[in-house]
Amino acid sequence: MPVKNRIAEMHDEIAAWRRDFHEHPELLYDTHRTAAIVADKLREFGCDEVVEGIGRTGVVGLIRGRSDSTGRVVGIRADMDALPITEATGLSYASKTPGLMHACGHDGHTAMLLGAAKYLAETRNFDGAAAVIFQPAEEGGAGGKAMVDDGLIDRFRIREIYGMHNSPSLPLGAFGIRPGPFYAATNTFTITVTGRGGHAARPHATVDPTLIASHLVLALQSIVSRNADPLHSIVVSVTSFRTATDAYNVIPETVELRGTVRTFDPELRVHAEARVKAIAAHTAAVYGGRAEVVWEQGYPAMVNHEKETGFAVEAARRVSASVDPHAAAVMGGEDFAYMLEACPGAYIQVGAGEGANLHHPAYDFNDEVIPAGASYWVELIESRLPVG
Repeated sequence: MPVKNRIAEMHDEIAAWRRDFHEHPELLYDTHRTAAIVADKLREFGCDEVVEGIGRTGVVGLIRGRSDSTGRVVGIRADMDALPITEATGLSYASKTPGLMHACGHDGHTAMLLGAAKYLAETRNFDGAAAVIFQPAEEGGAGGKAMVDDGLIDRFRIREIYGMHNSPSLPLGAFGIRPGPFYAATNTFTITVTGRGGHAARPHATVDPTLIASHLVLALQSIVSRNADPLHSIVVSVTSFRTATDAYNVIPETVELRGTVRTFDPELRVHAEARVKAIAAHTAAVYGGRAEVVWEQGYPAMVNHEKETGFAVEAARRVSASVDPHAAAVMGGEDFAYMLEACPGAYIQVGAGEGANLHHPAYDFNDEVIPAGASYWVELIESRLPVG
C-alpha cells in the first residue's frame, strides 16, 4: 500500500496510543480520560486551536494549513467510546475495566486520527484548515447529534465532513464505500403482553401471555415478507423474550418482548412502526390479552453525499489498490448520520482483515490497519484542500 512514509514511521507510536486506549475503555459520554489524552496530544502536536467539551466530552482540534486563500475547513471524525462487553482476548493490553471493552475498534479510530493530526500539524501541506473531531457516545448515545447540536459545524465553519470505520469483513487495507444510504436507521421496540396468570395445570382458567407472545414473534415477520416492498431492505428482529416468572408450574401475568427494526427508507420506517403496533394489539386481542408497545426511534439512516463520496474514493485510491465504490449497504446503525445531515460528506470502511467480528468479546483492532487508515485521512485533507 502506498502509505505516507512519515505515517509508516509513526506506526509503533500510534499503535501504543491505541493499546493504551484499549486498556482503559470508557462508555458513552464518560470518555473523560480518553478525551483528556486526545486534547493533550493535539496541543503537543501544535494544533492551532483545541476545544474540549463539544457535545459534553467531545474534542475538536483545528490545524491551519500553510496558506488559507479560501477559508475552507474540512472535518474528519473518529469515535472514542467502548462497549459494555466483557473482554475475552487474553491480550497483555486487555481491558482493565470489568465489563467494558473496545469491541468495535474505536480505540483504533481515535489513534489513527491522532496520527493523522500529528502528521498534518507537522507538514501543513494544505490550504485552509483541517478540523480533527473526536466524538463520544457513538454506541447508542447519539454523541454525533450532541456535537452537532453544540455547534460543531457552524463554530468551526466546516464545509465537508468525513468518517471512517474499520471492517473485519474487508481485506486488510482495502476500502469500501457507496453513495446514498450506507448504514440503516435504527429503532427499538418493547412489547409488554398482558394476560391473566394462573396455575400451569389449569390453562383454561388463564389468558396465557406466553402463547400470545409466541404468535407475536412469528407475526412480526410478516412486516418483512408481506408489508414491505421486496426491493426495500428491512430487518425486524425479536431479540429478547422475558416472562414475569421462572416457575415451571405458573402461567405468568406478563411477557416482555424486545427487538429492533432497521430500514433505509424513511417512509418504510414510519410504516414499520405502525405495523408493529397494529400486529401487537390485534394478535393479543385474538387470544384475549392486550399488548402495549414502546417504540424508540434511534439513529436515522446514514446517507453519503454523492460528490463527497467521489472525493473519498479518490483519496482512498491514493492509499490502496483495492477500493470498492459500490460496497454493500449495512443494516447496522451509525450516528455519523447526524453529521451528514448537517454537512455534506461521506463515510468509508477500511478493511481490518481476518479476525473476530465487531461487538464480539474476542475482537481486537488490527494494528496493521493503522498506516492505511491514517494515510487516508491525510490524503483526504491534502486533496480537498490543495495548496496553490
